[in-house]
Amino acid sequence: MTHPTAFPDHYALAKLPYFDLVDGRLRLDPAIGPAIDVHTHLALDYVTGNVDLNAEHARVEHYLDLLRAIDLDVYINKNFSPADLKKMEIDLTLLSFTSRGMRRTHTAPNLAREMAELSIETSVLLPIDFPYISKNSERWLAATNARKSFVCFGSAHPFQPNLAGRLDMLMEMGARGIKMHPAVQTVPPDHPRTIKLVRECAKRNLPIFFHCGPVEIETALGRRYSQVPRYERAIAENPDATIILGHSGALQMDDALGFANKYPNVWLETASQSLTNHKRLVAEAPSDRLLMGSDWPFYHQSTTLAKTLIATENAPAVRAGMLRDNARRLFKGLRA
Repeated sequence: MTHPTAFPDHYALAKLPYFDLVDGRLRLDPAIGPAIDVHTHLALDYVTGNVDLNAEHARVEHYLDLLRAIDLDVYINKNFSPADLKKMEIDLTLLSFTSRGMRRTHTAPNLAREMAELSIETSVLLPIDFPYISKNSERWLAATNARKSFVCFGSAHPFQPNLAGRLDMLMEMGARGIKMHPAVQTVPPDHPRTIKLVRECAKRNLPIFFHCGPVEIETALGRRYSQVPRYERAIAENPDATIILGHSGALQMDDALGFANKYPNVWLETASQSLTNHKRLVAEAPSDRLLMGSDWPFYHQSTTLAKTLIATENAPAVRAGMLRDNARRLFKGLRA
């Protein structure tokens, strides 16, 4: 079946056979779910921690607004206008010192409401932290530990003093893995301290989720640190580590796909990739190591669901794996 890939706004995704528009909100056909989204965030705070992560709002202000046109067959950030990008930059930098802006709506109950509408049973939360100046991991774990619909990772900066102690503390708080973002944390994935972080995660059976690949809207330094060939050292030198390459390598997907086919400890997460690349991943990647992600609140979860469902129309086993089965196997203890 041939489906359109460009829509005048996100609500028009209801033209696809998977969604309905009910009371102005997108809903997934319940017969398709449940699903697991392994790439989500709450409001990122780097100094103040002022956003109330348990507050509810009538509407989530996604960085790519639902009224914006959406083309499923481009890398998703290509859908931003220059004004959208500037507004997001301000929200993530200047407003990160406040409880204002779009970020105030990036809370646990707001995400949970959208998950319920889209039959997403679990979202994996990925905090990002710096030593001393931020406590996103601690705040997110405290806000979500009582919510069965969330799995929360922790974040450990490679230059974190007492790195092993930080990992042990996060595990005691309930963290199920570690997020590392070379572009934001400004440490390359092939740095010896990053290699040490991966090694320490492997000792503790903690999966490590890397932001992986350039996306063309990061800083020049972040782009240099995110080049996918630079991840191979961490992968090759830590065969016992479970390594998830976020965005499947972003704009360098070929390299990430090659790593997944070469190294059995590599998983690929699909957030932001185009529909065409979703189809390539279904055809060419190890199907038991593919994970669906959305990068909420940057994007509404319907976009990744739409691409996953279209790409797997003729591959029901791969669809079940991407939607939920692979994540359930990776994160043992999720509801069956």
